Amino acid sequence: MNQSSNHPARAVVLLILLSLIWGTSFILMKRGLEVFSAWEVGSLRIAAASVFLLPIAVTQLRGLELRHYGKLLLSGLMGIFLPAFLFSLAQTRLASSVTGILNSLTPICTLLIGVIVFKQVFRRASLIGILIGLVGTCILIMTNSEGGFGGFHFFSFFVILACILYATNVNFIKYKITDLRALTITSVSLMLIGPPALLFLLTATSFVDKMQTVPGAWKALGFVLLLGFMSTSLATILFNKLVKISSPLFTSSVTYLIPVVAVLWGLLDGERLLLGHFIGMVAIILGVYLANRKT
Repeated sequence: MNQSSNHPARAVVLLILLSLIWGTSFILMKRGLEVFSAWEVGSLRIAAASVFLLPIAVTQLRGLELRHYGKLLLSGLMGIFLPAFLFSLAQTRLASSVTGILNSLTPICTLLIGVIVFKQVFRRASLIGILIGLVGTCILIMTNSEGGFGGFHFFSFFVILACILYATNVNFIKYKITDLRALTITSVSLMLIGPPALLFLLTATSFVDKMQTVPGAWKALGFVLLLGFMSTSLATILFNKLVKISSPLFTSSVTYLIPVVAVLWGLLDGERLLLGHFIGMVAIILGVYLANRKT
């Protein structure tokens, strides 16, 4: 019997909460970037998430061996550290809604990395979904502010690179860190990358000066702290719970809801989405569905 049949209401509630949290993360980044630089938002987000999950990380250390730490550090760099900066950099020039849509490429990238790097069996039926998703991506990042099509938006590649890193990390965890729980991997990885992020924030940026002199800095700080707590710490715990009580297919449906939430927040914030953006979003979501369909 499918586990989701035992907890249908709870699974639906968790799915909605995850979609809202991850879909809202892009507008929170946007608010933080109104005061802080991309480097400050990225490092602050990592440091905050590390602090929030530190009590859990400490409880997970007992079962770790020395060989685990290098793998967990690498996982933290690929899955959290570098993407945090890449997304912040992307949103200095891209609308939060567009960034949220592009983030939906992660499942397609996961499939491709699994096939190319980790020799995962490739299903021919997935090829159609991958191609549709890539076409949607091209449409999305070529849609210019006038509604026509121009050259590729350079900052879109930061999001695509972040998706590739996410995908590589998912496969790395699946094939190279098979003996640890997901919560252990996330919390300890954050514990390892948190101190460097905090050191960078305090010594290599103007964060401290901005907190003392820039109007609205404390409000922006609140948005970024909320981002670190919600999208990394709380969302990870909720996602792990959802995985346990539902099917993989049901869990993966969060991928389709995140861009919808991101787009709604963008529209409410006055962002202008054009026909090409919506066509690209539909194509990407359709591509993700086809690429990950089990039959």
